Amino acid sequence: MRVTRVFGVLVVAASLFLAACQSSASESPTGNGAEPSAGESQITYEPASVRLQLQWTDQAQFAGYYAAVEQGYYDDVALTVEILPGGGTIVPQQVGSAPDGPEFTIAWMPKVLEAREAGSDLVHLAQVFQRSATLSVAWADSGITEVSDWAGKRIGAWPFGNELEVLASAQILADLTDGVDFSRVEQDFDMNELIAAQDGCAASDQDCVDVAEAMIYNEWAQLLETTDPNTGELFQPDQFFVFNYNDLGTAMLQDGLWARQSWLEEGNNEEVAMRFLQASFRGWMYCRDNPDDCVQYSVDRGSIWGRGHLAWMMNEINKLVWPASDGIGALDLDVLGQTLDTATAAGILAGAPDDAAFNSALREAALAGIDGDVIGSDWEAPVVEISPRGE
Repeated sequence: MRVTRVFGVLVVAASLFLAACQSSASESPTGNGAEPSAGESQITYEPASVRLQLQWTDQAQFAGYYAAVEQGYYDDVALTVEILPGGGTIVPQQVGSAPDGPEFTIAWMPKVLEAREAGSDLVHLAQVFQRSATLSVAWADSGITEVSDWAGKRIGAWPFGNELEVLASAQILADLTDGVDFSRVEQDFDMNELIAAQDGCAASDQDCVDVAEAMIYNEWAQLLETTDPNTGELFQPDQFFVFNYNDLGTAMLQDGLWARQSWLEEGNNEEVAMRFLQASFRGWMYCRDNPDDCVQYSVDRGSIWGRGHLAWMMNEINKLVWPASDGIGALDLDVLGQTLDTATAAGILAGAPDDAAFNSALREAALAGIDGDVIGSDWEAPVVEISPRGE
């Protein structure tokens, strides 16, 4: 399989890169002159400042990076990191591809690979989320239980590349074409249009959808935090039918870390990228073990969500990151293969990406400098209850 060959090459590259880092390292305090934290290599680094473009607005989806700031993990490797919120019309793969854009970008894989085919030189460095979080949700009493049932319906999907799993699944699983067999609605980033369809959605109704897109860590929780006007109680999961793209076999990878190849090739930027990955991974490890702290960091960043919603989000995000069977940031080749198969079958990609789209060497070098549990095999997600209005 092509993907396997690519990663065989990259494993060798990782070993060479790690050896180079170790041979040039000096056994002394960390770059900021402070004593190294537990698990941090005693290496002197040249201070550097970098920017990280988020996939969306500030929330617990990105808590690992906040933790790396708050716990001093970026300081440990002499990095100053500016975190840039996304949201609205900010398209991460476009922002990150710009010559003067941020050094690191969080974005979904099909969106970036599509951009690469159009000329972007963004390179995949690490796959933080091991699974897709995308759902599509219909009312349980609507009779919509198969993708083929979308025919003739109003199907909500977000813009800017966030719609790709929805549209690809309609095409691959049911041979349904957007604009011909169903009406794709550019859904708002909430569940109001589905709630409006509680008593049925007329084809001419511009304010409702029969099926709504949702992230399990965000919009799904928004729905369950809302009071059902018919009962006066919170909506319950059994009132809905949920399409989970992981179960459907058309899920595609999300929230990977990317950098421009042109930037990586300048000066010591590969080493800077390795340091950034190492500190970021430690941040995610901290959020796995201290989720309440990371909820607070998300609050402190100015998230619009209440603490209850952020607690749910943090728990669901941890489920996407952990366990990481080959260590945090690894690419699961089966899930990667599914992503590429889905994207090419749906015409999102013209073909499989070339070897240059992936760089595993920096991730391997980053992991080698971490003393701690980078797999999380014994981690068990706690139960987090839904709170009214997410408060």
